[in-house]
Amino acid sequence: MSQSSSKQAVPQLKKGVLLGMLPGSLSLDDRFKLAHDLGFDGVEVHPITDPAEIKATRDAADKAGVAIHSVMYGGWQTPFSSADAAVIEKGLEDLSATLAGAKELGADGVLLVPGVVNGETRYIDCYQRSQKHIKTLIHTAEKLGVHILIENVWNNFLLSPLEFARYIDEFKSPWVQAYFDVGNVIAFGWSEDWIRTLGHRIKKVHVKDFKRGSREWVNLLDGDVNWPEVRKSLGEVGYNGYLTTELSGGNEKYLRDLSKRLDKIINLGAKP
Repeated sequence: MSQSSSKQAVPQLKKGVLLGMLPGSLSLDDRFKLAHDLGFDGVEVHPITDPAEIKATRDAADKAGVAIHSVMYGGWQTPFSSADAAVIEKGLEDLSATLAGAKELGADGVLLVPGVVNGETRYIDCYQRSQKHIKTLIHTAEKLGVHILIENVWNNFLLSPLEFARYIDEFKSPWVQAYFDVGNVIAFGWSEDWIRTLGHRIKKVHVKDFKRGSREWVNLLDGDVNWPEVRKSLGEVGYNGYLTTELSGGNEKYLRDLSKRLDKIINLGAKP
């Protein structure tokens, strides 16, 4: 093995932004153009199922030269942890439609909050019910070529990286993977630890920052995320997908600064 081939290659990360963070006063075409001009490679959108709206959104993205890489479905309103059959039926119907819409938009992933643990829903029930219902959609995801991506959120569920990894593995399908949120674990863990544990299971990454002391969301690089270690850990697991900003929206000046902050994070992995 040559000296050059023995060195670990630094994955090339892509920059993403939520469509909802871009100024709503702009036309759809201008919002995508602004994303491109600010240096973002891709945009994440909310679910779109209307054919005309899908076409308009896809055309605007193509015209700007920006990919629509993901759809943020969520799932809070119809959680797959519910014991109500009507809620589950609605959730399956909505997620199926979102997966189909994502295919038409050109996205390869749909973000899913799998369930919610609370006073009415036990942890074990959330675990078993959500897996049961998500499994029924794996064939649809595979047929469409769109991944179902489980995100770690403040839903009192999947509270450790070991459990998250196990939860994903038990689907035994490459079409169910993780959408890892860097900022969401700072209140009770360390992002770099989660990344190293989840490893190849991570399909996409959300980036935001958080202060433990005051328990508040802040701009990238202004909180307690250990960005050098996060960047190092992403390289170690070979992640080369999108880092998508999930923060408050703002004007062009704010977004340009945000884009530069994301560049700084990505460049932490550059060779000296």
